[in-house]
Amino acid sequence: MNEDNTTPIEVAATKQWLDEIIIGLNFCPFAKKEFVNNTIHYLDSDKEQLKSALHEFVEQCQYLQNHDEIETTLIIYKNGFRHFERYLDLVDYANDLLVESGFEGVFQLASMHPEYCFDGVDYDDASNFTNRSPYPIIHIIREASMAKVLSVYKEPEKIPDDNIALAYAKGANYFQQVLTRIHQQHS
Repeated sequence: MNEDNTTPIEVAATKQWLDEIIIGLNFCPFAKKEFVNNTIHYLDSDKEQLKSALHEFVEQCQYLQNHDEIETTLIIYKNGFRHFERYLDLVDYANDLLVESGFEGVFQLASMHPEYCFDGVDYDDASNFTNRSPYPIIHIIREASMAKVLSVYKEPEKIPDDNIALAYAKGANYFQQVLTRIHQQHS
């Protein structure tokens, strides 16, 4: 069910995931402010092919660069890049495009995917849920903003390890149930 008549179900599901998992469990201590202030741009992408998705990615970097009132962008792929390896190719090419398009040092990327799996970790390991999302997502982050918040955050290098410890404490089943419920509520 849509959040309202204009919000695509993929965006509504992503917002719920952000609220319950990313903010609710404090996986990203910086997300709540942007979520509450409505400074996150959500792009519900219908792109399924690499070339068109990369073109759209550069357009989103340009959009973010030209809109100071927007802090960050989430490109949500509603149909494309469902296979994790193909998604990783997209992320690799997008990182290359940051350099080629002059956005190196301006933006950095974070990646979330329904099948996210850290290299060398079993697929069912709870740690993977720190980056598992309802849909494949590329998160475009302003580097200057990230540097600013990291400079005032006590021991930011501990965030990934703390998140993994919390994921283990909650267990993979917990996260799978949340993601399943989110999909059921927004189908």
